[in-house]
Amino acid sequence: MSYILKTLRKKNEVDSIIRDTLEKVLVLRFGRPSDSACLHLDDVLCKSAREVSKFATVALVDIDSEDVQVYVNYFDITFIPSTIFFFNAHHMKMDSGRGTYFFVTICDSLIVLELYESAIYRGAMKGKLIVHCPLPPERIPKYQLLYKDV
Repeated sequence: MSYILKTLRKKNEVDSIIRDTLEKVLVLRFGRPSDSACLHLDDVLCKSAREVSKFATVALVDIDSEDVQVYVNYFDITFIPSTIFFFNAHHMKMDSGRGTYFFVTICDSLIVLELYESAIYRGAMKGKLIVHCPLPPERIPKYQLLYKDV
């Protein structure tokens, strides 16, 4: 299903889409094309692509591409898939009480609409760079992060 969504494999492609997406939320899904969780999320994103196209652009970033490692390192992406949001080239964060990157397993397109439109897009239109996650806390997975050399 991810053939419907644009897949980015080069840094200049990521730079370009961030810079050129104006007045819409840019949703970048960082992941692997062979990962089952990524495939599930891609399926949900493809099914909701038409509905969110009015206020969001969704693109997939291949995390295994050597050229995009600068973004993987900059955003410290360790969970696959991870979703990063931008609005007018500004990084948008969603406060879920578990960090500001988004790791929630999205089950259906209604959740996609609720998150992208009601939280990210409306917050961005109000000038916010950090928005509150509208999902109940029990829907957000808890992770214990382990750091190297700590």
